[in-house]
Amino acid sequence: MRDVPPRRGLRRLRDSDGAMLDDALILHFEKGRSFTGETVVEFHLHGSVAIVAAVSASLKQGGARQAEAGEFTRRALENGRLDLAQVEGLADLIDAETEAQRRQAVSIFTGALSDMAERWRTRLVRAAALVEATIDFVDEDVPVDVYPEVLSLLNDTATELISQTEGAHAAERIRDGFEVAIVGRPNVGKSTLLNRLAGRSAAITSDIAGTTRDVIEVRMDLAGLPVTLLDTAGIRDTTDKVEKLGVSLALQRAEMADLRIFLMEDSEDLPMTPHADDLMLRAKADVYGDGVSGLTGQGVDEMLKDITRILELRAMGASVVIRDRHRDAMQRAIVEIDRARVMIDGAASADLVAEDIRSATRAVDMLVGRVDVEDLLDEIFRSFCIGK
Repeated sequence: MRDVPPRRGLRRLRDSDGAMLDDALILHFEKGRSFTGETVVEFHLHGSVAIVAAVSASLKQGGARQAEAGEFTRRALENGRLDLAQVEGLADLIDAETEAQRRQAVSIFTGALSDMAERWRTRLVRAAALVEATIDFVDEDVPVDVYPEVLSLLNDTATELISQTEGAHAAERIRDGFEVAIVGRPNVGKSTLLNRLAGRSAAITSDIAGTTRDVIEVRMDLAGLPVTLLDTAGIRDTTDKVEKLGVSLALQRAEMADLRIFLMEDSEDLPMTPHADDLMLRAKADVYGDGVSGLTGQGVDEMLKDITRILELRAMGASVVIRDRHRDAMQRAIVEIDRARVMIDGAASADLVAEDIRSATRAVDMLVGRVDVEDLLDEIFRSFCIGK
């Protein structure tokens, strides 16, 4: 075999008895140049179960062990190769099912949230330093009024934090999926429409009113957006206790959904107050000639285009706040900044103002895992696969 550079090459692997295991591509990463930041050697094997098992057994004889779930990513975090926000972005990237989820995860993984947090932290540290500098002049006039600059730094940071938290709902929906509920009275064609959209018999259809008792869910990809369609129980007054529970659940889930599709045969009172952008569609177009029909597919493409358009507009307002803890940390920072501004307006002592700004900084630091996140790590890495 010809000589190859020491960091990579094709090598014949043998066990402790000298028996051949495989011809494998070996990659050697020096310290500081691997994913984890540590010295790493990768074995690229022919992928049969038997080869992997044999090589693993031989490595274990030499003292190696199987990596735990998420161990490589955790080491990357501990070695400063990634921060906590990037780790969460990687976890979402692994789980991404749609193009919108992939783009969102890549953005977080490559540092969109981290860069913002660093910018906010730099401003807050500067503001705190300016305030603390005045403490040295407590018994004499301060040579320069620092508070105009302090307020400017706090205002700019608060404005960006508020903007990001306002886009949190759309970002969370991209990550977790939008919910679209199909609402209407019994036998109006909701389950038939759901089955048409799912391309399979996801829900039971029957001429008998009240067949659907629970909420049937079907996951879809609409133009890269994750969408869960909900087939709900027909809305009507009923004395059947089980059906009544189904109607109550239907109204509850429909109210919580991001969008509702109201299917109606004739002019009728809606079972609930529609929200902005909700779709009102005439059911059973195969009978009446217009509207939408799950039986024949008439009007379905137009309905899907309308749903996609509405959800795409909402997704455009998405921020980098993709998890509850991101939103909570930002809201905590906003509260502390507001308190500091009130303190400044009230001519409070510099010590109190500086402490509020430091508290805001600690809240921002939580976004990237600088402080108080140890209890989160086990939960985060539990979702990772072995070897990542």
